[in-house]
Amino acid sequence: MRAVIQRVKNASVVINGVVISSIGEGLLIFIGIQSEDNENDIIWLSGKIARLRIFSDPEGLMNLSVLDVKGKILLVSQFTLYASTKKGNRPSYINSAKPEIAIPLYNKFILQLEKDLNSTVKTGEFGANMQISLINDGPVTIIMDTKNKE
Repeated sequence: MRAVIQRVKNASVVINGVVISSIGEGLLIFIGIQSEDNENDIIWLSGKIARLRIFSDPEGLMNLSVLDVKGKILLVSQFTLYASTKKGNRPSYINSAKPEIAIPLYNKFILQLEKDLNSTVKTGEFGANMQISLINDGPVTIIMDTKNKE
């Protein structure tokens, strides 16, 4: 699994001109899923996100997690995170999991995040054409990959 995590003041998802999800302070997370991803990837990534200390403490240092600040999460599926641009100019998405594999993993990831955060996770709509609005706070953007645990 690959995630792009952005600390936001607010974020929202619009589909066909209608806001379907929105959050205030918290994390906007774009998630990409590969066919090889499994339960271990879900558990590792969810735990890291829940405990990731990227919110400022009273001294202005990034010492607090989304849990600590009682922030919200907006999770958006994004198969293009596994785009390969090795050959030519048109990206290949062969490394992204097909929907029959990705959707169940995406849903399990939502449940795991909700468990780790003890809070509801807002989402986009899997496979939909979405317009995402956000105010990135900092800006702070972190990339995580379960196959390259840096």
